[in-house]
Amino acid sequence: MISTIQEVIKRITPADEQSFLKAEHRLNILTKPPGSLGQLETLAVKLAGISGTEQPSFTKRTVVVMAADHGVCCEGVSAFPQEVTMQMAYNFLSGGAAVNVLARQAGAEVKFVDIGVNGDLSHDDLMDRKVRRGTDNMAVGPAMSREEAMSAVLVGIRVAEEAIENGTEIFITGEMGIGNTTASAAILCALKGIAPEVAAGRGTGIDDERLLHKIAVVERALKVNQPNPADPLDVLSKVGGLEIAGLTGLILGAAAARIPVILDGFISGAAALVAKALAPESIAYMIGSHVSGEQGHKLMLEKLGLEPLFNLGLRLGEGTGGVLSLHLIEAICRILSEMATFESAGISGAGKQ
Repeated sequence: MISTIQEVIKRITPADEQSFLKAEHRLNILTKPPGSLGQLETLAVKLAGISGTEQPSFTKRTVVVMAADHGVCCEGVSAFPQEVTMQMAYNFLSGGAAVNVLARQAGAEVKFVDIGVNGDLSHDDLMDRKVRRGTDNMAVGPAMSREEAMSAVLVGIRVAEEAIENGTEIFITGEMGIGNTTASAAILCALKGIAPEVAAGRGTGIDDERLLHKIAVVERALKVNQPNPADPLDVLSKVGGLEIAGLTGLILGAAAARIPVILDGFISGAAALVAKALAPESIAYMIGSHVSGEQGHKLMLEKLGLEPLFNLGLRLGEGTGGVLSLHLIEAICRILSEMATFESAGISGAGKQ
């Protein structure tokens, strides 16, 4: 398994420098002051470098929602019980979740992947890729074995490859799993040396007392497992989650095929941290959609070196923030392809009389 993952990582190369330059040049000759579209221009250049063309377009858009349960839920770290993961799964599959609504508006397809739900799901649209029925309680031992973590990463890689074969041109990361903000906080702490009280947030909306307990659970998990920050798979297996591992693989698979990946919130950010640690070049293919209301997410984005496109205080997950950013991506792609240049419009450029 590790050799397969390494083979994928070896295929990840830097973004195309010439396309960067061509997109920058095109932006500068459009009928506007240079840089006047701000962060959207930075986004345009990045998308050009990823796609290898100065006028990128992303018609086939796929949201991949990875779902899994977490054994750490037995510690009482969430406002909701573990069975909500399975109940919500059917909401996604029937098209009733927030991300389904937003994806329909944005012209994106939602793929729901059972990679570790603690129960049996059955639905025509389900992608059943279960590695195991949820993780173990990381507060008393490893969340899963190293082999299971690698299997989950490979699931994500395969899901990416299959979607790309079917025409996907851009991915949005999504997830569902009660307890996954606890695992994500632990990953941030382990990989970046962040204190649990800084990394852990309120997740589904826990009160002050339960937040203090959640912080203590993360501290205990780190102490019990001693995850090695120099070994991302060790961190992932000891304090991670199956859906986080799956999203890690999705990011790697997309980057290897030069396909952009829009990151959603805190859980997606944890997967991105692992992916970057495994393959530093993969960060060139990641786009930070938003900074969420989860306490550690801003810091997580800073550690990734990504600037979010917006801040609306979102903390739902599912891929909702990522899907909303598709509208901005569509906007800047249309600017590149449809906006007139100074020459074509017969307008004097900057510095000309």
